[in-house]
Amino acid sequence: MRAVVQRVLRAAVTVDGKVVGEIERPGLLVYLGVTHADGPDETAWTARKVWDLRLLRDEQSASDVGAPVLVVSQFTLYGDARKGRRPTWQAAAPGEVSEPVYDAFCAELERLGAHVQRGVFGAQMEVASVNDGPITVLLER
Repeated sequence: MRAVVQRVLRAAVTVDGKVVGEIERPGLLVYLGVTHADGPDETAWTARKVWDLRLLRDEQSASDVGAPVLVVSQFTLYGDARKGRRPTWQAAAPGEVSEPVYDAFCAELERLGAHVQRGVFGAQMEVASVNDGPITVLLER
């Protein structure tokens, strides 16, 4: 599992001209990629890490201040462009595998106490954000 975590002042996901997920105050934007072997252990570890990671101002975590989290599925985090000009996506789990893991990740964040907003799995999304810092961290389990 890979997660790109950004500290943001605000962020929103739009699908077909409609905002489907939005945070309007400082929080975290998480792009989540799932590979074939990801399961409950990776999901729990990554959700806990996102929730407790001290990325917000004054070295606080989202859990410390109740910051919102916007989660966007992104299989392209497992793209491999080391050879040629066209990336391969073989390391990314197919939708029927990754969608339940994505849902479980969001549910685990909610169970931990996060206010979670989501993109739409598999949709063509427009993501707008104002990165704060800028702070961007890659987590991998």
